[in-house]
Amino acid sequence: MSSSASRIVLRALLALAGCGVCVATWAQPKAAYPGIGRDATPKEVAAWDIDVRPDFKGLPKGSGSVARGQDIWEGKCASCHGVFGESNQVFSPIVGGTTAEDIKTGHVARLKDPAFPGRTTLMKVASLSTVWDYVYRAMPWNQPKSLTPDDVFAVTAYMLNLGGIVPDDFTLSDRNIREVQARMPNRNGTTTAHAMWPGNEFGRAAKPDVAAVACMRDCVPATQTVSQLPPHARGSHGNLAEQNRLVGPQRGIDTAPAAKTGAPAAAAPTSKAPLAVLEKNSCTACHGMTQKLVGPAFSDIAKKYPGQVDHLLEKIKSGGSGVWGAIPMPPQTIGDDDARAVARWLAESAGP
Repeated sequence: MSSSASRIVLRALLALAGCGVCVATWAQPKAAYPGIGRDATPKEVAAWDIDVRPDFKGLPKGSGSVARGQDIWEGKCASCHGVFGESNQVFSPIVGGTTAEDIKTGHVARLKDPAFPGRTTLMKVASLSTVWDYVYRAMPWNQPKSLTPDDVFAVTAYMLNLGGIVPDDFTLSDRNIREVQARMPNRNGTTTAHAMWPGNEFGRAAKPDVAAVACMRDCVPATQTVSQLPPHARGSHGNLAEQNRLVGPQRGIDTAPAAKTGAPAAAAPTSKAPLAVLEKNSCTACHGMTQKLVGPAFSDIAKKYPGQVDHLLEKIKSGGSGVWGAIPMPPQTIGDDDARAVARWLAESAGP
C-alpha cells in the first residue's frame, strides 16, 4: 500500500473512532451536577435507610423477650437510665406516670396534671415505632448502632414491661408489634391530621396548620422558679444545675452558695490530655475535665488516684460502682493501648 493510501485509510479509521466517541458521549445520561459525586450504591442506601415509620414500614424482622431485654439493659443501658428506667440522677426518666386506665383509653391523664413532677418517655410517646427507631439508631450512647434488631426488640420489650404494657413472659416481634401499639398509654394523645405528613397514609387535613397566628388572650402568667433551700443548705450536694446535661426538659435548680470564701476551683489534670483518645472512646460523654457529668470529673479522679496506673487501668476495663455515687460505670470496650494511655494520663496528672 502506498504512503498516500495509508494516510487515507488512517484518516478514515480516526474519523470512525471519533464518531464512536461522539455516540458514546451522547448516550451517557446528563448529570445534574457534572463531575460532582456519584449515585449511592444499594448497599450504601440500605445502611442509612433504617428509619421505622409510625405504620412500622421499615421495621426489620426479629424478636426479643422481656427476660433477654433485662440482661441487655443491665449491661448496656442501666448505667445511664437506671435499672428500672428511673434514670438515676442525670437523664429524664423513661418509666412512670402511666396507669392501667391510660392503657385502656390511650390518653395519659397525668399529662394534664401540673402537680405531677416531670414527664417520662412512656407518658409522652404516642408511637412505639419512635421508641424502637431511636434505640436502634442512637443507643447505647457510647456505641450507637451496635445493637442488633433482636437486641432492640428485647430492650423495647423490657421497657414496655416496666411500664406495665406487656407481661413478664412477653416476646416482642415484628409480627405482634402492631398489637402492642394498641396498648401504648398515649397512643391517642397525638394527631396526624395536620397535612404535614408527606403522604396520605395517616390521614390528611385540607390545609397545613401553619398559619402561626399568635394567641394573645388568656395568657398564662410567667412563672419564676426560685430555690426553697435556706442559705446554709445551698451547695450541700453541689450545684444541682451543673449535674444535669444541658439539653432536655428537666434541669436541676441553681443551688450554688453565694461566693464568700473565694476558694479556687479544682484544677484540671496538668499533663497533656490524650484528647483524641478520650473523644474516640466517648469518655467525655460521661466525664468533664473539671465538672461532674454522669461520672466524676477527670480532675477529681486524678486527685484521688495519683500514680496508680494499674488501678485506674483495671477500673477502666472492668467498670465499678459505689465510689463516686449511685451511677455505676459499666466495663468499657476501649482498646488496651487507649485504656493505658488514659490511665497513665490520669495517674501522672495528679503527681508531683
